[in-house]
Amino acid sequence: MRAIELRDITKRFPNVIANDRVSLEVEEKEVHALVGENGAGKTTLMNILYGLYQPDEGNIFVNGKEVKIRSPYDAIDHGIGMVHQHFTLISRFNVVENIVLGRESKRGFLFDHKESKRRVLELSKRFGLKTDPDAIIEELSVGEQQRVEILKVLYRDAKIIIMDEPTAVLTPQEIEELYGIIDFLKRGGKTIIFITHKLKEVMRVADRVTVLRNGKTIATMEKSEIDTDSLARMIVGKEIKKVENIRKGGVGEKIFEVKNLHALGPRGNEVLKGLNLEIKKGEIVGLAGVEGNGQKELVEVITGLRKCFEGSVSFNETEITNRTPREIKERGIAHIPADRIGMGMIMEFSLYENLIFGLQKDFTSHGVIKYDKTKEYAKRVVEEFDVRPRNVEAKIKKLSGGNQQKIVLAREMSTHPELLIANQPTRGLDVGASEFVYEKIFEARDNGAVLLVSSDLDEIIDLSDRIAVIFDGGIVAGYERGKVTQEQLGYNMMGGIKEKEVKNG
Repeated sequence: MRAIELRDITKRFPNVIANDRVSLEVEEKEVHALVGENGAGKTTLMNILYGLYQPDEGNIFVNGKEVKIRSPYDAIDHGIGMVHQHFTLISRFNVVENIVLGRESKRGFLFDHKESKRRVLELSKRFGLKTDPDAIIEELSVGEQQRVEILKVLYRDAKIIIMDEPTAVLTPQEIEELYGIIDFLKRGGKTIIFITHKLKEVMRVADRVTVLRNGKTIATMEKSEIDTDSLARMIVGKEIKKVENIRKGGVGEKIFEVKNLHALGPRGNEVLKGLNLEIKKGEIVGLAGVEGNGQKELVEVITGLRKCFEGSVSFNETEITNRTPREIKERGIAHIPADRIGMGMIMEFSLYENLIFGLQKDFTSHGVIKYDKTKEYAKRVVEEFDVRPRNVEAKIKKLSGGNQQKIVLAREMSTHPELLIANQPTRGLDVGASEFVYEKIFEARDNGAVLLVSSDLDEIIDLSDRIAVIFDGGIVAGYERGKVTQEQLGYNMMGGIKEKEVKNG
């Protein structure tokens, strides 16, 4: 039986048709992957199914019956749940409180915590989702928080579960655990719609896959009919050029070093605990770690966004510890932030305005922007970096995530930095946009050096010349290119050390 049918769904936004007569059929008890480039219409389509948007045209059928889904409450009532890429948990609440929020068991007018806890434990056991019901969310790992999100959906009796980029911040071990959970849910009669940019995940978990491109349905296929290469071609509409890690020159002298670095986190706790790291000219050093182990704070100290209270940061034999972001940028260090929306752009500003942030002195006279010069520069950049649309006066919020990332990348690389700090540079990007970013990272390496921070271990292994593993505020292991597996990295990232520690990562 067909669990979901979306028929000729159209959704228009100003100047954009996000979904253009899109159709999707999902069978009961199957894992159905939904793939496509950034801006292809995947998220819009799922937001329509979950009631966050209303379609301009088209019909929605659940279990063969046409329905109107006007809000997430309607979706939940029809047995549809969604596990969002960015978790919607309340960090100060415990597991039980988050799972039952809005659907609490009550004794009279009071919250019945004992009954709620019993129901959560029963659900946890039934679906093999082990969790501590009394644990506070902010104390859980990312993988544990994801289990809570899934339990929250199951608690609402969802039979159809949408998972949006569910492996984005997980370790290899947590990803394998998630695959097992998906298999278990499927055997338990659940239907899964799995949105991902990672083609290997499609081949691992999906029964069938639907490809969207430019807001239209391209094809729906059985997994047995495709491989990753053919799927990539179908997603972008052309052959994908695989970027190879070929170093143009040798490794030079050390140009960057962090010694015995100590820094506090936002709650006043010590998050960097004597960290040591060095980078040589002509290399990419990949920093692998589960989020929350100090990599965010390390990048902030390096780029002047956070103070350290002990230790030193040096660049080209000059100490730059606790200098301002402007001073650090002017010395030749560029920064692609992990949060491109919160830190990399101003969404209400145009492309050309976003392209000159930090570079204003080159495009202003007595505090006034030279608009002709700025727009000419922006036109050259959007052409070189293949930003779409080409309209430099468009607000950046109108661009897809991949094109927004290209704007940030273009701005930072336009200064020809000696050291590029690339923090989660391809998070949420499709295969085509990711390959473009990789090409630019290799270019930055050949012109200087790169510190690559990524939760994607395929990315770390493929791009890095050396890999340093961060855990609990320190570097716990290091590897040369080609001398480590994902499993070894994942083990170290969780705090285990089987291999001999390599000094300085």
